[in-house]
Amino acid sequence: MLSRQVAEKLAKYETPFYLYDIGLLDQTLESLMSIASKYNYKIHYAIKANYDARLLQIIRKHGVGIDCASGNEVRCAIEAGFDPKSIVYAGVGKRDKEIRYAIEQNILAINCESIEELDLVNELAAEAGKVVNIALRVNPDIDPKTNHCIDTGQADSKFGISYEEILDSVEHIRSLKNVDVIGMHIHIGSQIRELHVFENMCNKVNVIVENLTKLGFEIEFVDVGGGLGINYDMPENEPIPNFASVFSIIKQHLKVGNREVHFEFGRSIIGQCGELITKVLYNKTTATGRRLVIVDGSMTELIRPALYGSYHNIENITSTAESRLKYTIVGTACESTDVFDENVSLPITKRGDLLTIKSAGAYGMSMASRYNQHDLPAAVYSDEL
Repeated sequence: MLSRQVAEKLAKYETPFYLYDIGLLDQTLESLMSIASKYNYKIHYAIKANYDARLLQIIRKHGVGIDCASGNEVRCAIEAGFDPKSIVYAGVGKRDKEIRYAIEQNILAINCESIEELDLVNELAAEAGKVVNIALRVNPDIDPKTNHCIDTGQADSKFGISYEEILDSVEHIRSLKNVDVIGMHIHIGSQIRELHVFENMCNKVNVIVENLTKLGFEIEFVDVGGGLGINYDMPENEPIPNFASVFSIIKQHLKVGNREVHFEFGRSIIGQCGELITKVLYNKTTATGRRLVIVDGSMTELIRPALYGSYHNIENITSTAESRLKYTIVGTACESTDVFDENVSLPITKRGDLLTIKSAGAYGMSMASRYNQHDLPAAVYSDEL
């Protein structure tokens, strides 16, 4: 990872901070867009993964659109210069003012997640004197074989409209005068590493699109979501995810005619491009003999381990010791669950050493908080070192 290569240069920065590998981000986007272009697939970046302004400018230059999950994310994308017609807006609980803003901006589509939301979009569009493009987010009832905290497509999920409810509401949906159903949206989960689930997804999508078409909906695009996972265990072995394999599966199994196919990738674009750099404050040993390394980062900078039990590879990038010990890495927040990992094998680690918490580009800074009045972490970019 980048941090070990530039460890000496990092000593001058106040920790904790996020280190972003701009070269790797460019390489990832070049790989993604090159492969996508072979199939004429449309790519959106899930801005919730990381909305850092510098990173967004790089993503925009590669011709990627944006997938939003809130009105402020739509605003962030617009202010970052993204074409409104490259923006899709999902989210299970859109506020009235957020919908109004999206309507004003003439984005590509609002992905509606309930019949009541459809009614509200229709009402607000009528107030604005517009007909608004929408996509129906359908809940496909698929197990994505991932952490249950981040699956989004099973029957009991809060996300999307059940296929059965759409069938029951066809006449009502078609009666709405100020919305135009031009798309179908599906999202089954995040951090998916068992790629066969995408085949299952395609089979469901094929049936849904065929039946929606028979019912009179003119579906112009199919948004199959994202969810492609990254290698948290050994990030150096897979710095760029295997986009080609996913696209190959989709090409082979998705049968939607000449309709545009859209993807929403977040973690797979930005995850491996970021590391959280944190400094060792103290060592101590508990009464049970557990060795603790207390670092100046915490769950306020990277909440995923505390929130999901997620694993991140941790490395001491400044120690020169040959002997290794097993440590539990804990943060400064006043919470017992503020633990980055346990039984981590590191070179003998001392106060002042720098640790890197890898694969932290996605859902790190974007989920940071000021709990305990902590400062938000700064960002350091590889091309500015």
